[in-house]
Amino acid sequence: MMDVTSTNYTNTAYGASASAAGDATQQGTMISSDFETFLKMLTVQMENQDPLNPIESSDYAVQLATFSGVEQQVRTNDLLKEVQSQLGLLSMSDLVGWVGMEARATTTAHFELAPIDLTLAPDPGATSAFVVVRDAAGDLVDRFEVSVADDSTQWAGLDTTGQLMPEGDYSFHLQSYNANGVMSEKQMSIYSEVVEAKVEGGRTVLILASGDEIAATEVDALRAPQS
Repeated sequence: MMDVTSTNYTNTAYGASASAAGDATQQGTMISSDFETFLKMLTVQMENQDPLNPIESSDYAVQLATFSGVEQQVRTNDLLKEVQSQLGLLSMSDLVGWVGMEARATTTAHFELAPIDLTLAPDPGATSAFVVVRDAAGDLVDRFEVSVADDSTQWAGLDTTGQLMPEGDYSFHLQSYNANGVMSEKQMSIYSEVVEAKVEGGRTVLILASGDEIAATEVDALRAPQS
């Protein structure tokens, strides 16, 4: 018969700490104690059963099997908790890799008196394209033409009169034109510094220098800081 009183169980194979191993041992001791109580109750049940209607031996087997199943489930739950804990640590180490990097996504940019890299993606068939720059209030501060053959450009942070704009958040849209006029106006992808990374609802969320929050899945490129 299986020895269900065995308590030699640890989670050290999954990198559990000494404290966690101690908790597992304590849990095993509790299970052993409960098993002894179960045997005592079973003995009392046998001693006090109706002689004319004794309990079937199969019923005892079912009770024993049920207790053994509960014991194994407790151990499985402890193991899953340890695995989940280790996966959580791995997730945190992954988050560290985002902080300080520059992620490219369709969002606003925080201007810090240095040129901002912009990704160009004019509509197919466009014959000309313009970059439209707006401040945090949504006011137009700059508009300049770019080549439809280029895949990137920079905004130097100057307004339409050539004056340097103040630090702050700015949004960038690309207008595509053909012979019939405006084809579309789409927000552009820009590089922004990641200042914080966290896990929310099972997904990785990045906090950018502009204060915007985006999902890591929205990032289409990542690079080391350029300054």
